[in-house]
Amino acid sequence: MMEWWEEWEPSEEVPDKIYDLPVDYDELEWWERRDVRKQYIKEQQNMCFYCDERLDQDAPEYITEKRIDWDLFPSGFLDHPIHLQHDHDTGMTEGAVHSYCNAVMWQYEGR
Repeated sequence: MMEWWEEWEPSEEVPDKIYDLPVDYDELEWWERRDVRKQYIKEQQNMCFYCDERLDQDAPEYITEKRIDWDLFPSGFLDHPIHLQHDHDTGMTEGAVHSYCNAVMWQYEGR
């Protein structure tokens, strides 16, 4: 039996597209970002790029216990549990992360 993250298929918009990762986040359409995120989840075997814990579970306590200033983030930042992390200087994607890990990376590390 396959895990949920192994069942990923490219979107209907470009059904056979497999990305040569990393890619330039700023050049992607919204549906390409979704597909790239899903491809990273599969390639990372469902593990978060940042904390190395399972993406289908909450971020670990040592991450979620960090105080976050939510005023720094756009509304709806936590609406999606898994984010596509990218380098804000180069625009290149880095991997799939928990939304809370993404907040920690942004606020504490400027990533």
